Amino acid sequence: MNDSSATVDAVWRIDGARVVATLAKISGDVGLAEDLAQEALVEALRAWPRDGVPDNPGGWLTAVAKRRAIDQWRRRDGLDERYRAIAATLEATAEDRWEPIDDDVLRLVFTACHPVLSREAQVALTLRVVAGLSREEIARMYFVPVATVQQRIVRAKKTIEAARIPFGTPEPAEWKERLEGVLSVVYLVFTEGYAATSGREWMRADLAAEALRLGRMVAALLPREPEAHGLVALMELQASRFAARTRPDGSPILLADQDRSRWDRAQIRRGRDALVRADALGRGRGPYGLQAAIAECHAVAPSTEETDWDRIVLLYEALGRIAPSPVVELNRAAAVSMATGPANALRIADELAERGVLRESHLLPSVRGELLAQLGRTEEAVSELTTAARLAGNERERGVLLAKAARLRQR
Repeated sequence: MNDSSATVDAVWRIDGARVVATLAKISGDVGLAEDLAQEALVEALRAWPRDGVPDNPGGWLTAVAKRRAIDQWRRRDGLDERYRAIAATLEATAEDRWEPIDDDVLRLVFTACHPVLSREAQVALTLRVVAGLSREEIARMYFVPVATVQQRIVRAKKTIEAARIPFGTPEPAEWKERLEGVLSVVYLVFTEGYAATSGREWMRADLAAEALRLGRMVAALLPREPEAHGLVALMELQASRFAARTRPDGSPILLADQDRSRWDRAQIRRGRDALVRADALGRGRGPYGLQAAIAECHAVAPSTEETDWDRIVLLYEALGRIAPSPVVELNRAAAVSMATGPANALRIADELAERGVLRESHLLPSVRGELLAQLGRTEEAVSELTTAARLAGNERERGVLLAKAARLRQR
């Protein structure tokens, strides 16, 4: 990637969601908004190497996209009054300085999570237009072909258009029916920021921060929903470790090796307060509340060895009952290894392998490799870690896995 492409990519990762949200607000069409934004990106690749990066790149992209919208609508025969009015508004504001309106991104999430769309389509569309992830990155997250992701996104846009779904936050009576989808995609955006599925950087702190901002807004909209507060608690607690998760060169620092004095204590307090608010509603902990409780165990522990691993195992068992998934089971295995030893944990991981789950993910072989190494089964551990490195999409994570395998070979 050359310097110009890298700059455009960085700007898109930071401002892309707000650019699309601004265009969707004006045009009322999410699909058109993303198409216009992509056209503006192509123009940026031509213009910025020649003219330099503008002072306000997000505003530049939005203005270019607005002009393209005006041109498209004016070229149409039999333009109706709605398009004439939009074009007039766009022309009047095309030169205005672009300012991000925070609510616009949340409106975009609510639009993408309309119940007329399947959950798979909601997730794919939101990760594409809000998180700015490529179709390849989304496919890797869900272990599905890229063509499947592309089909979901295209179908979602067509469904939104056919159903004439307006861009905007729904009426309060509609919030709860979209809440599960909204919380799900907000956490997926945060997760991508916490541990990127691909690329050269292990974390995308800007993306995680945007997800946390959106989560706080959702909790404010629905203060009686415990899972909204549970999600905020989870994200606050996990984000509190960010400063300690990478070295100056960007290489990862794993949990056991982190300097816990660098964890953000104020953010930990905010996370614990959010969990208290969720519990105070008296409806029990859901998946996000349980994950937040696990994160809290880590946050309050002085060290890895002094962590309450027995409690974490119980919390994962509860999570597995209400939100079963192979990843939850794999995380439980990791906790079991700390609580009662690697042999018990390996039985859980082996059972997952026998079921053929997570076949395209690096997660299962990476955990099995760690457990096998602890049991002294070095050759098998090296094989598993090497397989995990091959499957890992993120360059930093791949480097960590290969380094572990290399150290085992030297024993």
